[in-house]
Amino acid sequence: MKNYLILIIIGLLIPTAQAQETTPTDALQLAVENLTGSARFRAMGGALGAVGGDLSAINQNPAGSIFFANNFATFTGSSYNTKNTSRYFGTTRSENDSSLDINQAGVVFVFKDNNPKNDWKKFTVALNYENNNNFDNRIYSAGVNPFNSIDRYFLRFANGLPQEGGITLQTLENAFFEDLNFIDQQAFLGYQAYMFNPVSNSPQNSSYVSNVPTTGNYFQDSFTVSTGYDSKFSANFATGYKDKLFLGINLNYHFTDILKTTSVFESYGANNILTSGLQSVQFDTETHTFGNGFSFNLGAIVKATESLRLGLAYQSPTWFRLQDEQRQAINANCQNCGANNPINFNPGITMIYQPYTIQTPGKWTGSAAYIFGKKGLLSVDVSSKDYSNTRFRPQNDYAGLNSFMSNALQNAIEVRLGGEYKYKEYSFRGGYRFDQSPYKVDQTLGDLTGYSGGLGYTFGDSRIDLAYSYEHRNFNYTFLSSGLTDPARVSRYNNNVTLSYSMNF
Repeated sequence: MKNYLILIIIGLLIPTAQAQETTPTDALQLAVENLTGSARFRAMGGALGAVGGDLSAINQNPAGSIFFANNFATFTGSSYNTKNTSRYFGTTRSENDSSLDINQAGVVFVFKDNNPKNDWKKFTVALNYENNNNFDNRIYSAGVNPFNSIDRYFLRFANGLPQEGGITLQTLENAFFEDLNFIDQQAFLGYQAYMFNPVSNSPQNSSYVSNVPTTGNYFQDSFTVSTGYDSKFSANFATGYKDKLFLGINLNYHFTDILKTTSVFESYGANNILTSGLQSVQFDTETHTFGNGFSFNLGAIVKATESLRLGLAYQSPTWFRLQDEQRQAINANCQNCGANNPINFNPGITMIYQPYTIQTPGKWTGSAAYIFGKKGLLSVDVSSKDYSNTRFRPQNDYAGLNSFMSNALQNAIEVRLGGEYKYKEYSFRGGYRFDQSPYKVDQTLGDLTGYSGGLGYTFGDSRIDLAYSYEHRNFNYTFLSSGLTDPARVSRYNNNVTLSYSMNF
């Protein structure tokens, strides 16, 4: 019943207060692709756009399913390990996360027409599930900030944003948390933890000053744990003309579920020797994002010669419709600040925000592959994706953010290289991947470099494949979305082992 009442309350709020603060990261976590899929696909760096014959390859070019000779099925499991090494004002911390996942399962049905008068002699229908992103991750950062305190976050909201004035002292003293919009809720949390004081005691006062000691050298740490996935189910159709031209289409249904919990802690005074006033604060936020989306793929592959294949594919934007639910709490140690110490303020409220839409950018991919008979192949895929076309909607609610992304993001190039050598029943594979940063200035999210390798063994009508992939990327990580934005520099290392079993039937 309480959640139902909250929905009614939020429905009455002004548009700019319908959701919590949103950042480009919320969109890019869905727009930036990870290398996932079958073991063969991952071992070859995902460079199968012109090769086909793999259920994960249809994500690069949907025409690739036409190269299956028979009905075929693949099932894949992966072990994910992510290590984040964070550096914050000279202090280095590391955190690891490991998980297991059934990340791919699919089947393709092959239909042949032996009529010599029909130039369209073959078509395929494939159904494939794939986990595009595994969001299981842990980041821990800690250090002594000589300049800025967490108070900047709360004062930003208490003193008012450009769109509205500051919150009145009367509201802070008498309102219920669930009756406030997001902006005023953040001010309310800071007030409960004695982060700031009013300039005057007038009930209509809307100006505040920090209650944080001005000595500087604030010890701060942030611990973020996220879980969840961004998966999709694809229906694929492909056909071939005179064994020279191959065309395909995918219709994709996406479903997303992400849970992110962040705890930011700050303390004051060397060795905590302060005997009065604010001594420490801890601010916790749990955000649950879930929803679904739709996209499509179009692709063509041409046999230039018996050995050389060329491909071109278009991946549409993905239109996600998402919703956020959020819980927040704040704790503080403030000697002589009030009757109760330590302060533990937990509203116990799950705020349910208005649904919104994220449109990720489309992508073009050109591919080439040279097939050395039954001995092996070499392939390359080059993709172009203009991240400046990323959009949040409703447009009026996110005009400033959309304008920022249009100016800060760029058209990024991704290069994938792959090779395969076959010896009797064995296949040996290797791959390389480079993914350019979506930002014009890549400090926020750097370029990605990845290497992979693997092998396969054929039993006749079935096959088992194993792959190992390594990826590295640097990025800036801020503890809070605004105010306290001094970034930790994080180096992320992904080490994944993937096992697939495939069979003809």
